[in-house]
Amino acid sequence: MQRAEKNHYATLGLDRRCTLAQIRAAYRGLAKQHHPDLNPHSPAAVARTQELNAAHEILSDPEQRAAYDRELDAPKKTSTEKRPAKIQRNLSQDINLRLEDFLHGTTREIRVNDPANPGGAEIYELVIPPNTAPDTRFRLPRTGTFAGGVVLLRVKALPDFRFKPRGSDLRCDLKIKAERAAQGGLELLRGLAGAMVRVPIPRGAARGEIIRVLGEGLPRSRGGRGDLLVRLTYRVEVRVTRPGK
Repeated sequence: MQRAEKNHYATLGLDRRCTLAQIRAAYRGLAKQHHPDLNPHSPAAVARTQELNAAHEILSDPEQRAAYDRELDAPKKTSTEKRPAKIQRNLSQDINLRLEDFLHGTTREIRVNDPANPGGAEIYELVIPPNTAPDTRFRLPRTGTFAGGVVLLRVKALPDFRFKPRGSDLRCDLKIKAERAAQGGLELLRGLAGAMVRVPIPRGAARGEIIRVLGEGLPRSRGGRGDLLVRLTYRVEVRVTRPGK
């Protein structure tokens, strides 16, 4: 196995203490978010998906992961006497957050594994304030050997079982009865903040129709919140009658 140029743990937004379940969960969420089908004509999405697949393939296999960890711990064999390695004082990394964390804020312990740091992993505390928008970047000053450099962190939104993020908007499905779709009316669903959200159903709503509920998404970088896009689903009623005699 060749020494990896990228840190597979950082690719999944995890540290080396993570469990197999955390690896699989992070991979599933990121793979859905960056899937080329959801990001058509995006070379960056294709490249990101390839990185995620490579990270998952190695870290989800115990033997490959153990070999990869040994590579991370082993000193690099380079011709440092002839040409010293370039020291990168500034590093960048993505941090995956739950959707609720963007609304309520949270604090995360950040581990930076820089092979060029002889002191080992660097540990920092990142405070995410309430109403932080997805893709917001934070700059943390590095300490010790790399004092003067920064760690640039970008917070990314992980989908959950109800909501799928798209920028500051959220998408979800709402199952209704066929009678409601035909007659129209009002439905309620629990929003991201925990309160019930009113979803107006137009008369004769079609299956798959999207209802936009303003201001019930994730925070926006310039203030306010994105929208909640609710896709209607229902089962069409089919009545079978016998022909008259």
